[in-house]
Amino acid sequence: MKEGKLQEYIELLIPERTGLLAEMETYATEHGVPIMEPAGIEAMLQILRIKSPKAILEVGTAIGYSALRMAYALPDAKIVTIERDELRLDKAREYIKEAARESQIVTIFGDALETRDEAGKWAPYDVVFIDAAKGQYRRFFEMYAGLLRPGGVVITDNVLFKGLVAEQQEIDKKRIRNLVTKIDEYNRWLMSHPDYDTVILPVGDGVAVSVLR
Repeated sequence: MKEGKLQEYIELLIPERTGLLAEMETYATEHGVPIMEPAGIEAMLQILRIKSPKAILEVGTAIGYSALRMAYALPDAKIVTIERDELRLDKAREYIKEAARESQIVTIFGDALETRDEAGKWAPYDVVFIDAAKGQYRRFFEMYAGLLRPGGVVITDNVLFKGLVAEQQEIDKKRIRNLVTKIDEYNRWLMSHPDYDTVILPVGDGVAVSVLR
């Protein structure tokens, strides 16, 4: 309960989004589209402001919410984002056009496990942001981390998965338990990776930040 109260307190301090971003948040809620939780995305954006990346690759566009948040925070950065759900990507492109960010954000339609060559056209990247199918996190990491510049950063969302990674034995549904097991395996692999220094931030749904040594 105490941890939940702390999260509520932090979120209460975050200024409410207005305009297009508020509209996107409402759309995501009404249509069940997953977007980053407020505290998680604010933490990520602050890391990006410190890093000042010129090129960012996002694996998992959804409706373009995170891409636009990054674009607003880093107007000089080029953002390339991949999405396999055509309807969501169409919606993302509508929002990107409405925000007049079409020259800053490049969208790629396709399964991220099959689009490395296309994404590679804009490499090298300073940051790779993974926020797609959680069961494939390690494959995404291994596939796209190779497009990073030296000293680049990989940011992964949802690595605590509503806190369930810490209480796997108590999960009744087999599908959820299997997914949580994969996330836990990814976290352990990531934390012991010889080429990266990683920290997991317990904000939002859990954000892992991995810096290439």
